[in-house]
Amino acid sequence: MITATPRPAPQEHARPAPPHAVRTARQEDAPALAELSRPFVRSGALRERPVELYAAHAADFLVAEAADGTLAGCVGLRTHRAAPAQGGGRAGVVYNFCVAGDRQGSGVGAALLRAVLATAHAERLGALFTATTGGGGLFLRYGFAPTTARLAPPSWAASLDPRRNARILTKCL
Repeated sequence: MITATPRPAPQEHARPAPPHAVRTARQEDAPALAELSRPFVRSGALRERPVELYAAHAADFLVAEAADGTLAGCVGLRTHRAAPAQGGGRAGVVYNFCVAGDRQGSGVGAALLRAVLATAHAERLGALFTATTGGGGLFLRYGFAPTTARLAPPSWAASLDPRRNARILTKCL
C-alpha cells in the first residue's frame, strides 16, 4: 500500500506592498522637503531653496511617503513654454529630484520618475528637461538624452547657473 501526504495547493506569491506611496506634496510638507533636500544642497547637487519656496510651490512636487509617514524622496515638475526650436508648445522641467540616503537603491527614485512621466503625459507636455550635476543614470535609463540649453524652455535655461556645469537632459513625450 502506498500512502501519500497531501500537500497544500501552491499559492501565488503575493507581491509585497511598496515601501512607499507616491503622492502630490502639500504645503505642510515644506519643512520635510527642505530637510530631505539639505544633504544634496550641501554636496552642491541641488540649489538651496527656503522652506517658504517649497510651501509656495508644493503643488509642483511629488513625494514618496514611507509607511511611517516620512518622506523618502521628492521631485518637482514645473511647466514652461517650450523653446521656439521645440515648436513653442509646453514642456516640463524636472527639478529638485532627491532620495533620502537610506532609501537610495530601493526603487524610490524610479517610482518618482515614473510618476513624473505619467503626470507629463497626462498634461500633454511635449518634452521633459532636467539639469544634473551627477551622471544622470536614472534619467538615461528612462529615455532621457543629453541636449543643449538652446532647446530647453528659455525661462528655465536662463535660470541655470553656468558655474554648476550641469548636464541638460531631455525626453520627448
